[in-house]
Amino acid sequence: MKMSKILSLLLALLMVVACFVACNPAANNGDGDETKAPNSGDEGNKQPTVEEIVEAYKGTYDISIWVSELAGVAELTQQQIDAFEKKYPGIVINASIEGVTEADAGSKVVADVASAPDIYCFAQDQLARLVQAAALAVPPEVIANNLKANNDGGSVKAASVAGNLYAYPMTSDNGYYMYYNTSIISEEDAESLEKIIAACEKNGVKFRFALENAWYTASFFFATGCHSNWTMDAEGNFNAVDDTFNSAAGLAAMKGMQMLAHSTCYDSNADIFTDAGVVITGIWNATAAEEHFGANFGATDLPSFTVDGETYHLGSYTGNKLMGVKPQSDEKRAAVLALLAEFLTSEECQMQRYTQFQWGPSNKNAQASDAVQANPSLAALAKQGEYGQPQGQIHGAWWDIAKVLGADAKAATSDADLQAALNAYDAAIEAVLTMSDEAKQAWSVIGSLCGTSWDTDFAMKADGENTWVSDVLELNAGDEFKVRQGAAWDVNFGANGEPNGANIVVETAGKFIVKLVYDGTTATVELVPAE
Repeated sequence: MKMSKILSLLLALLMVVACFVACNPAANNGDGDETKAPNSGDEGNKQPTVEEIVEAYKGTYDISIWVSELAGVAELTQQQIDAFEKKYPGIVINASIEGVTEADAGSKVVADVASAPDIYCFAQDQLARLVQAAALAVPPEVIANNLKANNDGGSVKAASVAGNLYAYPMTSDNGYYMYYNTSIISEEDAESLEKIIAACEKNGVKFRFALENAWYTASFFFATGCHSNWTMDAEGNFNAVDDTFNSAAGLAAMKGMQMLAHSTCYDSNADIFTDAGVVITGIWNATAAEEHFGANFGATDLPSFTVDGETYHLGSYTGNKLMGVKPQSDEKRAAVLALLAEFLTSEECQMQRYTQFQWGPSNKNAQASDAVQANPSLAALAKQGEYGQPQGQIHGAWWDIAKVLGADAKAATSDADLQAALNAYDAAIEAVLTMSDEAKQAWSVIGSLCGTSWDTDFAMKADGENTWVSDVLELNAGDEFKVRQGAAWDVNFGANGEPNGANIVVETAGKFIVKLVYDGTTATVELVPAE
C-alpha cells in the first residue's frame, strides 16, 4: 500500500534531518543528544527538529525480524535497534528476533507471506520469487535514493527487479576467489592456472574447484566473454534470456575447464581443505583456510588460463545479502519499518557486522575503511571483483542445466564432445522458455536415488485435492531427495515439509510412493510403502 502524501513528506523531512545529523558534528551537543538543525536561510523556512518529525511516528511498535542464524547476530541486531531508538527518541521498537538462514528465508516467506516477519534478511537469488509473491514493500523514494547513493552498484542491482528497488543492500561478500599454499605456489605463479596445476600435481595436493556447481562453472564462461542474462517483467516472471554459452567463446571456456578437470590434482569438493594446495571458495571459509594453510596462507583473485593462444582471466559471480520489509496495511507502521530497515543496513551497522562477523559491506564508505581494506579475504574478493559479474535474477532451472557442463568437460575426449555438451545446454535453456503453464506447476521428486544423482526429475501426479504422488520408487537406506515444482529450485520442500529444507533421508530400503500434500501454505512430504 502506498503511503499518504503527508506521511511521505514527513519521512522525507526525517531523512533530511537524519542525514544532516549524521554528516554534521555541529548538529550534536556535547553529550550526543540531537538538537535543532540550523535555518535554511530565513526565519520563515526553518528546518524541523528531529523531535518534531519523530512526533509523527511516536509510539510503540511490536516488530518481528528474521536475521542470520549465526551465533551473536540476533544479539547485535537488538543492540542496533537500541541505537535506533536512541537516535529517534519516542519511537519504541519491541522486537522479536529469530535466527533463520538467509538461504531459506525467502522460501519460508513465500510459503506463507501473511505470517512472515515484518523485516527479514535473504540471499539475493530469492528476490524474484519474493516480488512475485508481493512479499516486499518498495522502499520510499527518499530512502531508495539514499540506498542507491550509499551502496555499490552491484548490490543495488541485486536488490532490483526491472529497474525498481525492492530491498535494502546489506552485504557484498557473496563471491569467490582463491586460497592457496604460498610455500608451493609463488605470488607470480598464482596468476596462471597452468602453473598452479603443475605445482599441485608436483606436490601431490588437491586443487579444489566446484566445477559441477553452476555458480562456479560460470567462472570459465565469464572469462571468455560469455553471459546468461535473464529478463523479467515487472511482476518478477522470467520472459526472455540472452545466453551466449553455446558459442566459440563458450567452447574456449569448456576447453579451459577440461584442462583442470583432467588433472590428477582436480577435486570438485571445495567445502573441505584436506590435502588442498588450492581451494576456490569465499569468505565463509576464511577461518578454515587460515587454519589449514597456517603460515603459508595466501588469498588472491582467480588465475588466468590460455586456450588456443588466447589468455583469459577467470571470472566469477558476485552476490549479496539483502534486507526486506513486508508490505503493511498501516501507513505509519510501514514508514517506521522502512526507516528501521535503512538504519539496520546503514554504514554504521554494516561496519559493526564486519567487525564482529567479518561480513563484507555493500556500503561504499565501509568498503573504503582501513579495517575492511586490511582484511586479506575481502581484499582478494575486491581484487576478483574486477572480473566479477553481479548475480542478477536467474531462472531456477538454470542451475541444474549449467551445472552439468563441468562434468561434461571432465568426461569429454574431443572438441566434438565439448560442442555436443553446449548444444544440449542450449536446447535445455530453450525448453525452459517454452515450458507450458502445466509443466511450470508440475511437481517432481529429485535426489540421489534410483541410480541418479540430483539430475533426474521423477514426475508426480495429482491424487485428490492438494495432493500429489510419485510412481513406485525403489529406494535404498541413505538415499536423499526433495520435492520441487517446475523442475526448478524456486519452490521445493525437504525434511518436515520445510521450504528449501534439508534433504529427506530414506531410513529403510524398500519400494515407496512419495506423497506431497500442499495447500499453498504448509506442506508435508512422506514415504508411503508400496503394496
